[in-house]
This record gives sequence, structure tokens and C-alpha cells, in this order.
Amino acid sequence: MIAETVCSAVSAAGLGIAVVTAYRRRFLAAARIAAYSLVPVGLVMTGVVGWLADTAFSPTAWAGFGVLGIAWALFATTRVVERRRGGTRAERKAARAADREAVAPTASAPSLGPATRPAARPAKAPRAGDSADDFSDIEAILKKHGI
Repeated sequence: MIAETVCSAVSAAGLGIAVVTAYRRRFLAAARIAAYSLVPVGLVMTGVVGWLADTAFSPTAWAGFGVLGIAWALFATTRVVERRRGGTRAERKAARAADREAVAPTASAPSLGPATRPAARPAKAPRAGDSADDFSDIEAILKKHGI
């Protein structure tokens, strides 16, 4: 009963603000305010407010919300774990099978092995008065990383 009265008062106040806004010749804003102010009355008339009031004071409903929360938490946790592991069980099994098939028929070792890099050449010693002295440190870092 109180919820319906509050919703009606909110709607009446909103419609009053819409009238004042329309008087100021802001018709689009007034129509938007009127639309928002009619929502509480519509909710009362459809019975949603009564249903919410009954639900808010029902221990069974709160237990149901708790069960839904636990279900959501389990779902979110499994998604996080699945992303960290690299997919579902079937996807991991398919990836392992693909790794076994990566060996060439006549090869004695897998063709997809650890990559070997050629040994890095020693950097030139900087000369006095050379204009490239400023960039020698940067060059050394880039060569160290193979760039």
C-alpha cells in the first residue's frame, strides 16, 4: 500500500516537472521527463511493485537469490580457470594430438623444436668524436635482443 502511494507521488511530481519544462518551451525534454515519470505508475498497475514487495520479505526468495549468486560465482570461476589452462578439455586434447603430428614422416626428431639463434657479433668499440656515440648504447641493446 505504501509502495503504491510513493510511486504515485513520484509520478505526479515528475509530471509536474514535465509541465514546467514544457512551459519553458523545451518540449523534447518535457516528453522525456513525462515518460520517465509514468514508469512507476505503470509498474504499480502491472503488479511488479507488489511482487517485489512480496519478494523482499520472503526468506525463500532470498535463499533463491543466494543460490543464483553461488551459481554465477561457480560459472565465473570455471571460465577464468578455462582461460588460464588454454581452453576446454577437448581443445587441449586436440592440441596434444596436433603436437604429435608435427613430426615429419622420415624425421627422427620433431620439426618444431626450440629455435637456435646465431651467436651475436661483438659490438664495435666507439671511436672518439664519432657522431654515433649517442646511439651506441641503444644499438647494443637492440643487438642483444636480436633486433
